[in-house]
Amino acid sequence: MKNLLIVDDQKGIRLLLDEVFRREGIKTTLAANGMEALQAVDAEVPDCVLLDMKMPGIDGLEVLKRLKAGWPDVPVIMMTAYGEIELTEDALKTGAVKYFTKPFDIYEVRDAVIAIFEG
Repeated sequence: MKNLLIVDDQKGIRLLLDEVFRREGIKTTLAANGMEALQAVDAEVPDCVLLDMKMPGIDGLEVLKRLKAGWPDVPVIMMTAYGEIELTEDALKTGAVKYFTKPFDIYEVRDAVIAIFEG
């Protein structure tokens, strides 16, 4: 079973994504911030990460950098509510495979993750 790490400081988004991916038979791990995300990866390396860009404490770009330093093969999809072109460009240069701007189409996100899992 594939494992997806969902990282977002907004509880409603975490729960929505969790529900969508569990219905697809995907194991999910939820993290509310960057520190929780890094701890979750240390406990079990996911097959893919959905990562919010703007979070308190360690932001998504820093989490992405740390993930790519330790686990370069783990695909990361970024999510941002801010649509800041510079940040998304930095994320793509750092190794993110894709990004979605909030509010996103939940089915597009689902399809992107499934495409990664089906490789």
